[in-house]
Amino acid sequence: MSKKKIVFTGGGSAGHVTPNIALINELDNWDKFYIGSKKGIEKELIEKIGIPYFGINSGKLRRYIDFENFVDIFRVLKGCFEARSVLKKIKPDLVFSKGGFVSVPVIIAAKSIGIPIYIHESDMTPGLANKISQRFSTRIFTSFEETKKFFPANKTMDIGSPIRKEILSGSALKGRDFLGFDHHSPILTVMGGSLGAKKINEVVRQSLDQLTATYQVVHLCGKNNLDGNLTTHPRYKQFEYVHDELSDILAATDIVITRGGSNAIFEFLALNIPMLIIPLGLNQSRGDQILNAKAFQEKGYSLTLEEEKLTVKTMIENVNTIYKNRYDFKKNMKESHKGNALQTLVDEINEVNGDCSPGPIL
Repeated sequence: MSKKKIVFTGGGSAGHVTPNIALINELDNWDKFYIGSKKGIEKELIEKIGIPYFGINSGKLRRYIDFENFVDIFRVLKGCFEARSVLKKIKPDLVFSKGGFVSVPVIIAAKSIGIPIYIHESDMTPGLANKISQRFSTRIFTSFEETKKFFPANKTMDIGSPIRKEILSGSALKGRDFLGFDHHSPILTVMGGSLGAKKINEVVRQSLDQLTATYQVVHLCGKNNLDGNLTTHPRYKQFEYVHDELSDILAATDIVITRGGSNAIFEFLALNIPMLIIPLGLNQSRGDQILNAKAFQEKGYSLTLEEEKLTVKTMIENVNTIYKNRYDFKKNMKESHKGNALQTLVDEINEVNGDCSPGPIL
């Protein structure tokens, strides 16, 4: 009996790809394929794990008036036809989308030939891609309960965020040994996302004397953001990015400074690591990270520090407050009762019967 086939899509940032990878790793009884942009970060991440990858044209979805919006209409249309051609060749039983602008032409194409479509929305409020995609979808899953109100109730389920299993299996002892840190002082981990965060990087380094008086600091600063003057600091270790050792580092981490991306903060929630969330501001995003951070703070999992208010003084104050009250944060996290979103999605996908009968022609 031949395996069922599933096509994943989503891109534009690592946050739209890592949950797909978590699912890919669990679906042993499926043939898996990926449709993404021709040059996006998803291409690099997916090709690294050996999944057949198909690149298509895709426009950027903007919320403001720009001449490029007109040009991108044609890019999206071209992407629809390219995605439709790939889908007709693969004949998948299901398309699963994590959002991002590249997912829209894939979902439209899938709908046109009758392929079931599942989407997952990570943030408190849906991104523009998922706002468009919801009308074509078969099932919708959300990370936050509050997000359900933005989607049709009859096909939406709040499940939390799918967490990579490997992130939950780290060793604190191995993490401290890898970092060369002692086994007594607490560890503060700073993660600004796959590309880093310029202001967070600057303030962390300006705060090092105060921070390292109490904490040992792990700084994942992003590509090309290493500081050559700090390579020998005994209580500070910096990396552009960490792959295999990340689970061990997080197992050893006492508190974390992070952006407000949903996938990251749900991983820290699963690991019971108290957070200082410094979300992207409205000048850099649509405000989704601000809402994510607000929701986590209200539930007692974290504190929020707006980037506009980020200084050496405010960073030190917030970090110390979190560490002082870390057991309260951990208690709230353990009581969150978030289900196993990854297993829920695996179960839901495995129940798909798949109907690829032709639909209306684009």
